Amino acid sequence: MLYKRFDKRLNNLPAEIWNKITKIDELKGQWIAGAKLSPQVLGRLKRSVLITSTGSSTRIEGARLSDNDVEKLMNGISLQKFSNRDKQEVKGYFELLRNIFDAWEGLRFSESAIKHFHKELLKYAEKDERHRGEYKKKENKVVMIDASGKAVGTLFDTTPAYLTPKEMLELVEWTQNTSKEKKYHPLLIAANFVVEFLNIHPFEDGNGRLSRILTNLLLLKEGYLYIPCVSHEKLVEENKPEYYMALRKSQKTFKGKNETIIPWLDFFLSIFHQQSKMAIDLLSAENIEKLLSPKQLAVWEYLQSVSEAAPLEISKKAKVARPTVNQALDKLLSFKKIERIGLGRSTRYRKIA
Repeated sequence: MLYKRFDKRLNNLPAEIWNKITKIDELKGQWIAGAKLSPQVLGRLKRSVLITSTGSSTRIEGARLSDNDVEKLMNGISLQKFSNRDKQEVKGYFELLRNIFDAWEGLRFSESAIKHFHKELLKYAEKDERHRGEYKKKENKVVMIDASGKAVGTLFDTTPAYLTPKEMLELVEWTQNTSKEKKYHPLLIAANFVVEFLNIHPFEDGNGRLSRILTNLLLLKEGYLYIPCVSHEKLVEENKPEYYMALRKSQKTFKGKNETIIPWLDFFLSIFHQQSKMAIDLLSAENIEKLLSPKQLAVWEYLQSVSEAAPLEISKKAKVARPTVNQALDKLLSFKKIERIGLGRSTRYRKIA
């Protein structure tokens, strides 16, 4: 039974794995403690990530559209030089990921949901019409794709078609139950789901792309809310040889006497740690303009021009209403860009040097 195998592979993990998890969760805490992004800023970041993630995830699987091409296509500009398949796969990925970002709180993680996502992912792909949303009926292999989109070698054989429904049922149930029971750290649960999903390779096509969609969903559901602000898919694309190697090193041990998930965990957590750091960097001084509304930015600019100031003075000089000044000050305090001096009516604020 898969349950026992999963539990065994997640026990007695080395200290370096736990160190990475601790660092990621420290960054998660920093993000939660920071001020919330304005709807306008979040919208811009999400749009940019949708373009980047779509381009990267489809290129990993052999598509040839650049991020600029993806943006043009999503803006309704015709791209004659690319095949219909490339354009169909890009459109499906973009729309599904957008729906995940927008509606993840109301989405249930289940077998039926996974099949629905697969159907949506491939809904524009004419060649995939007959098997959208259905588990494979014939055997498939995991192949490595080079920069030109050509298959350069078989990584491993996948779960036989006749065993796929059983193994997918067990994998999804294990993921649901361990998440509900908080039996393991959520990053371990997500990482195990992804590596096993790719090992089963349950669909005839689209497994790699869908695995990255599901990674975004699983991490959002576990409270890593900066997922839409930095592209996970881009980081995988930039480290594609290491991605394939980590999968290969772990998956070749599966169903043997000495299963190990450590190579995959090391890669998965390294990528997510990098993604987390990049999210926190959005809160840095050089990016603060992206995170403030125009009126809040006026408050910040005024405080940079004086040694210190009281809220009433800031309101008059920056020509910003007092409630907005208070909001801006709270946000700047959370970013640790300013500090409060004094109490009560004598309270003043100054930029931290």
